[in-house]
Amino acid sequence: MGVKRVIDYAVKIRVKPDKTGVAMQNVKMSMNPFCEIAVEEALRLKEAKIATEVIAVSIGPTKSQETLRTALAMGADRGIHVEADEGIEPLAVAKLLKAIAEKESPDLVILGKQAIDGDYNQTGQMLAGLLNWPQGTFAAELSAGDGFKVVREVDSGTETIDIKMPAVVTADLRLNEPRYATLPNIIKAKKKKIDKMKVADFDVDVTPRLKILSVEEPPQRAAGIKVADVAELLDKLKNQAKVL
Repeated sequence: MGVKRVIDYAVKIRVKPDKTGVAMQNVKMSMNPFCEIAVEEALRLKEAKIATEVIAVSIGPTKSQETLRTALAMGADRGIHVEADEGIEPLAVAKLLKAIAEKESPDLVILGKQAIDGDYNQTGQMLAGLLNWPQGTFAAELSAGDGFKVVREVDSGTETIDIKMPAVVTADLRLNEPRYATLPNIIKAKKKKIDKMKVADFDVDVTPRLKILSVEEPPQRAAGIKVADVAELLDKLKNQAKVL
């Protein structure tokens, strides 16, 4: 499964003065919440004896190893870190994951449906396409049988599909509730193996294809107004609706 280091979800994001991105200095970082869900689901599959080994993979700067240690403390067996520049694009990540999948030969790759920094929601789909594997995206439920049954979150509700292994699944919010790492497991995680690699070790083109022109903060919400009674409320709603 893939794990990504992102700005903690509880941190208030600040845009850089030059509007080239968001400020990262002295900001709390943590594992992407959807990746945590993916880790939890992989661990549950192992506990149910459906999986035999759980491998956590992170692609990013050196400090991404801290995120891998978190996955190992949760229960992953070993980690793989591919050192890469900050902000590597989804297609490049998918190509690197493809190379690792071809080496490790997993039956199932579980990723978070998206990362909360870029919100691309592309890596899982691209990886499945590159590997020519079936995919179960936006998984809200996952059960093993002859392959896997995936209940997917879709615009109109849910959709249930059957996929054969090997496959790619992306975890949605309702798939599970991730566990907390216990102190004994945090200590054990320090001794677990992390294989360290570099992008140059792979025959993969990671040239950026996107250029950020400007990053802007969302506009501030207008102040609310008070009304004296229901009649005034309905009048304002009616008039505002006409203006909009």
